Amino acid sequence: MTPIPHWRRNINLFLGGQFLSGITTMIVQYAIIWYLTKQTGSATILSYATLVGMLPMVLLSPFVGGFIDRARKKRLLILSDWVVAAFALALFAVGHDRFPLWLVFVSLAARAIAQTFQMPTIQSLIPTLVPEDELTRINGQLGMVQSANMLIAPALGAFLFSVVDIRWLILLDVLGALLGTLMLWPVRIPHRPASGGDARVWQDTKAGFTMLRNRRGLWAMTVLGMAFTLVFMPAASLYPLMTMQHFHGSVGQAGLIEVVYSAGMLAGGTIIGLFGHWRDRMRPITLSYLIIGVTIGASGLLPGTRQAFWWFVALNALAGIGTPFFNTLLMAMIQQSFPPERLGRVLGVLNALMSLTGPVGLLFAGPLADWLGVAPLFVIAGVGTLICGAVTWLLPSTRTYDLRLQAEAAEKKD
Repeated sequence: MTPIPHWRRNINLFLGGQFLSGITTMIVQYAIIWYLTKQTGSATILSYATLVGMLPMVLLSPFVGGFIDRARKKRLLILSDWVVAAFALALFAVGHDRFPLWLVFVSLAARAIAQTFQMPTIQSLIPTLVPEDELTRINGQLGMVQSANMLIAPALGAFLFSVVDIRWLILLDVLGALLGTLMLWPVRIPHRPASGGDARVWQDTKAGFTMLRNRRGLWAMTVLGMAFTLVFMPAASLYPLMTMQHFHGSVGQAGLIEVVYSAGMLAGGTIIGLFGHWRDRMRPITLSYLIIGVTIGASGLLPGTRQAFWWFVALNALAGIGTPFFNTLLMAMIQQSFPPERLGRVLGVLNALMSLTGPVGLLFAGPLADWLGVAPLFVIAGVGTLICGAVTWLLPSTRTYDLRLQAEAAEKKD
């Protein structure tokens, strides 16, 4: 594929727009959760809010791929930003002392639906903006942008929430949509209409599943990724309890863990963004399983003392560094495995499958923590992650997948 002219300018504008729209969206997302916490003090309300944020990805992702393949992706990204902004304006218009709870939940659902369209759209348009040999590095830079948002948004959101009325704070969504639109508008995104005529939801979903299933090594990695999410999610959801109950820490220390993990992810994304030219990307993917498995498992073995908490901090910094390697390198391989005009269908199915086991893991998090304690769940997560990594390396279809993919790419060039 011949890249369009001025691709570096294009991708820089695109990444800049994603940073500006992404950070404002995340600040408002945190603000809404803190608002619900302050106003209701209800764990049930917060759990429902989390569920509303997850369900659209699970339920809709398999069916949006064909639409994304056929749509003009720039318009779709701009529209999804402004849908979120419209619900922010609705909350601003009706809210005075308090927001109607039903409208808050509708707004959270709208944000989740917008993200369900945005994520595969961004993932599928990257190959049309950059040369194929830059895919890994650019995905690393996109990961840097997302990690920077995760690092900055909680702290900045907490500060703004304490000094700005929530009714005005949610207008950051409007500002983010405006800035994102202005940055995205000059980006040249080629439109590559998908074959197959008009969108056919079930046929497109079936086609995306079939294409993914027929890539044997990639399908095995997807199943292993689902298994990893299943074993890891119970521990991931209980980080605050691990800090405050097991290590007898404070709310501030629980927040520190989030910041340190995000900083580690930013460092990992930076490494990929600067040096992301591996001949065999399965090696760093397997290494990421090893890093995450060892650090998370070791966290569960630490004694419940204040001194051990700082080892917990260090281990989570290392876990954060390892995390982007799996997501980023797998995405680069997926983008090279399918033509851009069909990529949305595959990514829709992939994102749904990867998200499906998360809620299942969450259902077991509370009962398991009550039965075993919080720390043993980290040991289980670590051992499960190491098993997933070992299977990835032992299966010939996964271990050699990238080498075969690079050989296919070389044949096409010849």
